Amino acid sequence: MDLGAAPMGAGDYAELLEFDMDMDGFASNWAYCDRVSTYFARMISHNRSDSLLYSNLFSSALNELLETVYRLHAPSGRFACSVARKGASERVTLTVPVDAQTAEFYRSAVKVLNEGDVASRYHSALFTDGPLQPNIGLLELAVDYAARFSIEPTDANAIRLIADLKLEESDT
Repeated sequence: MDLGAAPMGAGDYAELLEFDMDMDGFASNWAYCDRVSTYFARMISHNRSDSLLYSNLFSSALNELLETVYRLHAPSGRFACSVARKGASERVTLTVPVDAQTAEFYRSAVKVLNEGDVASRYHSALFTDGPLQPNIGLLELAVDYAARFSIEPTDANAIRLIADLKLEESDT
């Protein structure tokens, strides 16, 4: 596992923290989702107006993203997670190894998240009989945290899932 910070993120976002590891290692233990999200949250929330609240909110949001990746990924490949900041916004970028079916899940999920009326889709998915939809965590983030999602291809074996979060109001 490589854990470190890069000097600059995409666009005007300043990279705060990044890790990458083999997907087999990440997917070997569900607890890694909580451990990574807790660590990242503590590291990036120190200068927020209410660092404890921000840490809790960010940890919950990142944990949902990591749990989605834990459940839906290709059998092998490199997994990366980075957090960058621009003002009051955090950008979480997940590079996820995928096969054709998993790539289609992420493309479809992001399309649904950007189509509007996400709240009713989330509530419908939440209160349906049977197993929960695999995109339930992403729907929750869009509704409860006003997360904005986009997706980028990296190569035939991975996608880049980007979640923009604004968990506190800006002073400006």
